[in-house]
Amino acid sequence: MARATSQSRKTFTRRKRSWLRNRDGSAAIEFALIALPFFLMMFALLELGMVFVVDSVLANATFETGRLVRTGQAGAAGMTREQFKTDLCSRMSIFSADCEDRLSVDVRVIPAFNEPLPDPMQDGETFNEGALDFNYGVAGSLVVVRVWYRQPLITTYLSQGLSRLGDGSARLMSTTAFRNEPA
Repeated sequence: MARATSQSRKTFTRRKRSWLRNRDGSAAIEFALIALPFFLMMFALLELGMVFVVDSVLANATFETGRLVRTGQAGAAGMTREQFKTDLCSRMSIFSADCEDRLSVDVRVIPAFNEPLPDPMQDGETFNEGALDFNYGVAGSLVVVRVWYRQPLITTYLSQGLSRLGDGSARLMSTTAFRNEPA
């Protein structure tokens, strides 16, 4: 009997050692440990790329639509804020679907280029639409066109770093300033 007990201990010890040396499935466990942070970071990179693309498209659309003000076409047509937004959104290519709901426009005449402008996000909690103006001036006026686009964010990494208002979205801003062309 003592011999059987000794034999079973040796067998158990061998099994225990072979189990400790067994590496089957270790790659799956290691992947499971890093998969969530890896995919979160990959989605954050993709979303950041999307934010840069939207920002670039917004800057181009702001410049092109601001040209209507600079050349006097907006004044001649009696363009309203809503018409300006519609024209700007038509230049946003694939991002034009719900552009008008996400867009805020400020077109104002300024006395000099170095004058500070009111910040509609000054309190850091809300976006103050009441601080925005729509006045494209006359020939020779100094004009600033500012556009804000609300881009919703999905990944937590970006919403912590880019969301200034705390609503989980980034406010992309594009500005162009110019002197209106003479009539």
